[in-house]
Amino acid sequence: MRQMLLPIFALLLSAAFLVTGHGLQLTLLPLRAEINGFAPNEIGLTASFYFLGFVAGCLIVPYFVKRVGHIRTFAILATSYSSIVLLFHATDSLIAWIAMRFSVGICISGLYTTIESWLNESADSSSRGSVLSVYTVLNFIAITGGQLTFNLAPSTEWVLFGVSSILISLAIIPIAFTLSLQPAPVSGIKVYVFKLWKLSKIGMFGAIISGLATGGFWSMGALYARSMGLDAIQLTIFMSAVVLGGALFQFPLGRLSDFIDRRKIVCAAAVIGFIASLALTLMPDIPAWAIISLGFVWGGGALTLYAICLAHANDHASADEFLAVGSGMLMIMGVSSATGAYAASWFIAWLGPKGLFVFSAVALSFLILATLIRTRTQEPPEHDESATFRPVAATSPVALELDPRTELDETATPERS
Repeated sequence: MRQMLLPIFALLLSAAFLVTGHGLQLTLLPLRAEINGFAPNEIGLTASFYFLGFVAGCLIVPYFVKRVGHIRTFAILATSYSSIVLLFHATDSLIAWIAMRFSVGICISGLYTTIESWLNESADSSSRGSVLSVYTVLNFIAITGGQLTFNLAPSTEWVLFGVSSILISLAIIPIAFTLSLQPAPVSGIKVYVFKLWKLSKIGMFGAIISGLATGGFWSMGALYARSMGLDAIQLTIFMSAVVLGGALFQFPLGRLSDFIDRRKIVCAAAVIGFIASLALTLMPDIPAWAIISLGFVWGGGALTLYAICLAHANDHASADEFLAVGSGMLMIMGVSSATGAYAASWFIAWLGPKGLFVFSAVALSFLILATLIRTRTQEPPEHDESATFRPVAATSPVALELDPRTELDETATPERS
């Protein structure tokens, strides 16, 4: 393990700084937008443009890398992100916030792409799975750490923006000093929506529902927690509990799906998220500990859906289709996250803070219904050793290249479903 991690230590350290600073923004920006006087639908609109920027970044940043290289691309994007973070404190213009959140989406998507393409180049065939697992765990830990730094100062002050800016800027240093050779330019991303639908209807539909639910949560979850009376510490524990639930549930549910029809596990994860959503919606006067506990359960269901749906889609793809399928799933999830962010904000405007989890329950109920129908009408594919579930973080399509299954030489494509 030590020999595997030493060559990529600088890359992982940069990723840790970056994701911690970014994780702080996920909680801080919705709360600061509310302080600025934005209505719920306006806050949701700014979040939608962040997700649209993320999708745009996946498509355009590979061309930046091809032109100026990985280190320069990373430095440009990290410096831009760090500067934009400080501008959020300087203005309360809705138009400016929309433009800045779109730009942040491009930056973080490009930064993920740069790091992950470098990790992919640094890993050999025997270490790809381990590198992917370490990187996924690092992402969950860093996002949780970013939530916890929210307690350093009130969200009304500039300090938290400064902390986030510093962390993102620090991410440049390890990469700038690395002695590792820069990898080859990143290939452009191609998305084949109709082909993905033909390969795996549940996989694609699951990515859509996962994006709706998680997009709504990341755009409005902090506002929900504060509206329910949680103080700053309780709020960050709630946000961290959701991330922790997603991290801890992902592997056992995923491994279980290696032995049971994955569609049934997708349904089970959706049911877990649905039940937690109903409890958060229907329970009157929920105490803080119950909100945090149910947030953990909700994260365990909703945040695991994407990885299991991706595994299900890959069950129906040949090795040469793996990257196209994964890229398509991530792009679809990004667009649906943008939709979910805005739709959830209208539910909150209509029903109050609990509207967030009303929206989640509605979205997840459609996935439950779809999986029940498909399991009754379509036989599951046969699993082989190559189909083993691997935890993933929804970062950039380049991360998919770390999965060892991309190197398999399969001659037959399983039956589509």
